Amino acid sequence: MKSEKKVSPKFLLGSILFATNTYAIAQEGIVDNEAVLGTVNVIADSIPEEIESKNSLKVDTTRIGKGVQAIRDIPQNVTVMTEKLLNDRELDDFRDVLKFTSGVTFQAGETGEEDVLMRGFSLGQAGDILRDGMREASLITRDTFATDRVEVIKGSASMLFGKGSTGGVVNQVSKRAFFADYYQLEAKIGDGRFGRLQADLNKDFGKNGAVRLNLMTQSADQWGSKDNRNGVALNWRNLLGNGHELMVDLYHLKTDQRPIYNHPWLLTGNNGELNRKIVPVLDSKNFYGFRSDYNQTEQTVVTVGHTVKFSVDEELKTTLRYGKYERDLWASVVRFADASLQPDGKAVSLDNMPTDATVLTRNSFKGRRGISDIFQLQSDYSNKFELGGFKHHLMAGVDITHENAKRNNNNSGGSLALSDPLATTTVGNPNDGAYRADTRTWIYNEFESQSIGVYLQDIVSLSKQWKVVAGVRFDRFNADYYDYVSTNSGSRADNLFSPRFGLIFEPNTSSSYYVSYGESYNTSGDTYQFSLGNFAPGSNNEKAANTPPEKSRNLEVGGKWELFNQRALVGLALFRSEKYKERNTDPDTAATQMLLSGKRHATGVELSFAGQITPRWEFFYNHTWIPDAEIDECNESTCTGNAQREGDRPGLTPRNSASAWTTYRIDNKWRVGLGMTHRSEQSPVGNRSVVASSFTTWDAMVEYQLHPNTALKLTVTNLTDELYADALYRGFYSPGEPRRVYLSINSVF
Repeated sequence: MKSEKKVSPKFLLGSILFATNTYAIAQEGIVDNEAVLGTVNVIADSIPEEIESKNSLKVDTTRIGKGVQAIRDIPQNVTVMTEKLLNDRELDDFRDVLKFTSGVTFQAGETGEEDVLMRGFSLGQAGDILRDGMREASLITRDTFATDRVEVIKGSASMLFGKGSTGGVVNQVSKRAFFADYYQLEAKIGDGRFGRLQADLNKDFGKNGAVRLNLMTQSADQWGSKDNRNGVALNWRNLLGNGHELMVDLYHLKTDQRPIYNHPWLLTGNNGELNRKIVPVLDSKNFYGFRSDYNQTEQTVVTVGHTVKFSVDEELKTTLRYGKYERDLWASVVRFADASLQPDGKAVSLDNMPTDATVLTRNSFKGRRGISDIFQLQSDYSNKFELGGFKHHLMAGVDITHENAKRNNNNSGGSLALSDPLATTTVGNPNDGAYRADTRTWIYNEFESQSIGVYLQDIVSLSKQWKVVAGVRFDRFNADYYDYVSTNSGSRADNLFSPRFGLIFEPNTSSSYYVSYGESYNTSGDTYQFSLGNFAPGSNNEKAANTPPEKSRNLEVGGKWELFNQRALVGLALFRSEKYKERNTDPDTAATQMLLSGKRHATGVELSFAGQITPRWEFFYNHTWIPDAEIDECNESTCTGNAQREGDRPGLTPRNSASAWTTYRIDNKWRVGLGMTHRSEQSPVGNRSVVASSFTTWDAMVEYQLHPNTALKLTVTNLTDELYADALYRGFYSPGEPRRVYLSINSVF
């Protein structure tokens, strides 16, 4: 067992800044002040916009706010993680990108309840993870091999994207073809039999446009668990003349994983007490499940886009997309066996710590399968013009989405008898190769939804320094469900309005200050897709399906500054996110829907930094501090037992979460990097009596330039091999990654 180390995030940040600054000052005489591009050299006169993300931690514009906007013109906190940051930190798995995003936490779950949260509000199940501004299916495995950058906008964003968007949205920006020849290859190996090959190939065909092909294959036998992936992404763009551009994008990703679904914990204190600390004791790399466990996902997405530029300031962009997303999970649940099965006849506890002979049970299983077909049509219009003596930036659009989803969220295949030799193993015998044949049959619940949304937003420049942002969105959402087990069916329809207001003050070209207000909603039509069981009359599932949307609002005051000769962008925001109509279980059993009587809030500060302090010293930092988070109102029938109650802090809402990364180029050959990720203590959703301790992990990188276009890089993640609980559920946890070592070679030609 490892003792908890409580370290202040301020101390962590100060340590990084002090150490790096001291080193930079000491090395000032070694190198000149010219920036070094490293391995990214393009055969062209200048670096195309489409690969600027490979060279910098700072970006100035984004499309996440609809249309091309300067980040300083968006009255909300925006964090952008460029391809350079993703590569430096070895963030191949999109889940790791989320982990290094401050304010994000993970809920493990009994299959249907797993989720990703931001500021304590659902992000994954709410459908708030996007690709190129369009929604993807929930709860699938994602990869960054074809990702140019990841954009995060925090706070209510329903005016921009419709349903969901309470804690914020995360947008993956795809790599686009560009009009130059560029070829990049990367090979990477690591412990746990890790191997990954990746190619980023771009060809300019002149009149026939440009094609960009991204390929990836990965194999990893991670001490029993595994993570195999194959991906291909093809993007074609052609300038048709007269301002017209046509784009076709094909994306396919297939993953075959064997997950560590959970590890059992030990707890301090005694039953009935509050604030019992979760103590992880099993090695995080140890896999105690079955060789037959798996988590398999596949997604195939076809996108066609057309953009017409009427002028430099006016454009219409229309995108049509079809995506098929599949996920199939079957995993064993590991627990410490009861005292009667232990060799010493005693229950495992902190007073009787596990040994190699300690018996673990793995006789119960979790199984789920989901298949989604999503059609989307989106058209966005943007124009800058003068009217009534004021400058306007008008954005308007319409989007139509049709989704057909088949779900079975609880098909475990039944439990094994404890007398079965396969039902148990021991702590000292991980990855024993046990196998269970899959004899399950599948029956699905089916969900079908259609939504149409229209929005209008205008940014009005009242003067050179003052801007007003005003926008509104209307959505019509229809959903139908059919339960093949009990043959029940139902439907739901909602009309929803989402306003957004902001005031921006820009005293100069390097700073902006803002205040903003926005509203968002979470439709029950999305939530019941992930319910367990059937929709029998009077059941909680049926009531959930009949419940109107939850409503939320976000108030934010902040500022953004460009520092160090505009090489870095700094953001600071004070926010209050409040869900004021939250679903609660209705105490009246005769009711046909749940009450929207719940209320909770999170109030805090967002701090971000991205860019260069000097031409050779780069720094990225994002920090979410939530000193005040509380369940304000909750029905007595819901807030009982171990569940969080009125007055409690919501689960999975830590006070502090932060991530930092800094690199320094010593000379034209050597570059070094150091990173940190911190999350303070938190409780699982639904269990107020236990608390996961805070944790801090450190990463390090050394890169050597073998050739102007070829670099060799050594990376170590989780340097101290910290043992911690990453994802939490009411009765177990999923361990964080152990220390990993990677060696990669990257070449551009």
